[in-house]
Amino acid sequence: MRWYHYVAYFFGGTFLANALPHLGNGISGHAFQSPFASPPGVGLSSSTVNVVWGLFNLAVGYLLVCRVGSFDLRKTLHVVVLGTGILVMSLILARHFGALHGGL
Repeated sequence: MRWYHYVAYFFGGTFLANALPHLGNGISGHAFQSPFASPPGVGLSSSTVNVVWGLFNLAVGYLLVCRVGSFDLRKTLHVVVLGTGILVMSLILARHFGALHGGL
C-alpha cells in the first residue's frame, strides 16, 4: 500500500461522517446548516439542499475508500485509519453543531 491510500481512507472517513447529519436532517425534512447557507455553516439550508449535500459527501467518501487502493475491512490498519477520520470529523461536527443547537 502506498502512503496516499491511507490519506484517502482518512479523508474518506471524514466525508462519510459528514454525510450523516445532512442526510438525516434532509430526509426527515428538517432545515440544517450547510456550506450553502448564509452565513456558510451557520445559517439553515433547506432539506433538499441537505439531501444533495449529504449524497455528495457519501459519493466522495465512497470514491476515496472504495476506489483508491484496495480497502479491506479485514485489515486492521485500514479500518483504524478510516475510523480515525470518522472520529475526527464527528468530534469537529459535534463541537460546531453543538454550539449552534445548545449541545455543548
